[in-house]
Amino acid sequence: MRTDVPGLPSPHPLIDLLPAVYLEHDFLARFLEALDEVLAPVLLSVDNLPAYLDPRHAPEDFLEWLAGWVAVEPPGEPGAVPVERRRAEVRGAVARHRARGTTAGLTEALRLETGGVEPRITESGGTVWSTTPGTPLPGGGRPWVTVRLAMPDPGRVRRARLEELIRGEIPAHVGFTLELLPGGAG
Repeated sequence: MRTDVPGLPSPHPLIDLLPAVYLEHDFLARFLEALDEVLAPVLLSVDNLPAYLDPRHAPEDFLEWLAGWVAVEPPGEPGAVPVERRRAEVRGAVARHRARGTTAGLTEALRLETGGVEPRITESGGTVWSTTPGTPLPGGGRPWVTVRLAMPDPGRVRRARLEELIRGEIPAHVGFTLELLPGGAG
C-alpha cells in the first residue's frame, strides 16, 4: 500500500490555501510542510485512482490487492510469477469468472496455470429439461470431465495444484480425471 515516500512533493500544498496574512509565519509554514509530506502519498493516490484500479498500470504492491478483489490467486510462491503474467490474470479475471463451470473457462484457467499448454477436455456432458424433480441426468451416471495435458516434462508439474484448480473450475457435482502426457502426445 502507499505509505511515506520521502521527498514526494504535494500536488496541493496546504500553504497555498491560506490567506496572505499567514504566509509570513515561519512556524506555520514548517508545520504545513510536515503535513504536506504526510498527505502527499494520499493525495497522489486519490488523484491517480483510475490508474491504481487498472491492472495494466497499478503498482506491483497494489496489484496484489486488486488480485484479492477479483479472487485471483497467483500460482506458485509469492514473487515467483512474472508481474506481466499477474497483470494478465487480474485483467482477465472477471471474464474467466463469467465462464467458470464451462469448458471454455476450464481451458483458459489451465492455459494460464501451465503457461500456455492447450488442454484437451472431454466431458460426458448433456442437458436435460424437466418439470419433474429428480429427473435422471443425461450420460448414464455421474457427469465426468477428462483433462489431458501434453506437458514437456510431466514429472515436474505440480499435479495437486492442477487438480485443485480443476476442482475449483468445474461444477461441484462433476467428477474429473487428470492425465499428464509427455510433450508431443495428446
